[in-house]
Amino acid sequence: MKILVSNDDGYLAPGIIALAEALSPIADVVVVAPDSNRSGSSNSLTLDRPLSVQRAANGFYFVNGTPSDCVHVALTGGLSFKPDLIVSGINQGQNMGDDTLYSGTVAAATEGFLFGIPAIAFSQVEKGWAHIDSAARIARDFVERDFGMLQLPYLLNINIPNLPYDQIKGVRATRLGKRHESEPVIKTLDPHGREIFWIGPAGKAKDAGEGTDFNAVGQGYVSVTPLQIDLTHNAQLEVLKKGLS
Repeated sequence: MKILVSNDDGYLAPGIIALAEALSPIADVVVVAPDSNRSGSSNSLTLDRPLSVQRAANGFYFVNGTPSDCVHVALTGGLSFKPDLIVSGINQGQNMGDDTLYSGTVAAATEGFLFGIPAIAFSQVEKGWAHIDSAARIARDFVERDFGMLQLPYLLNINIPNLPYDQIKGVRATRLGKRHESEPVIKTLDPHGREIFWIGPAGKAKDAGEGTDFNAVGQGYVSVTPLQIDLTHNAQLEVLKKGLS
């Protein structure tokens, strides 16, 4: 098996290092990741400047662009082969509910999915890298699973509680929950006295009921959510057709 690994925390992040080390014994792994933290970059591609690809001492390739750039460049000329699987992460912090719209981690996996390659995004629920070895072991378990029941290509979003491996209660197939609106921006001043703004924290969980990713990880389970890209609101489409006829 040949696996392309990327992330949004950058090629030096403990999460991607642990992930690559966990997958290397079972697959041919190539890492192509951003040169720095690109969290929240979503599915953006860099179109206003050229991109450079360099190789680090540990063999990882790093790109001065977004997670989507990394996977796109790799798949459209950077690699001499087509990977069997795209794996993104392990992210420092959860990507659940509305987070998936902003997440660079999910975006890297999505870019592979758009090229017809099965893809998995892995995130730890809490920041700080606690029990990252456990999360990497769980990621390897998923890569070794048979997802033959799913239509190809599949796109999976997986969130892992920061717990020792033997304290994880199991795995649950989930739907995305829903967050409240984000917290207000944080206003401050730059060194020249000019007002600047920091994006505020994400909102708390609004829909964290049974069956959601929030509910599963809150109970100590790994959440697995299958994602799709079709944004068409089919119910509204039918209403619109009638209204325009």
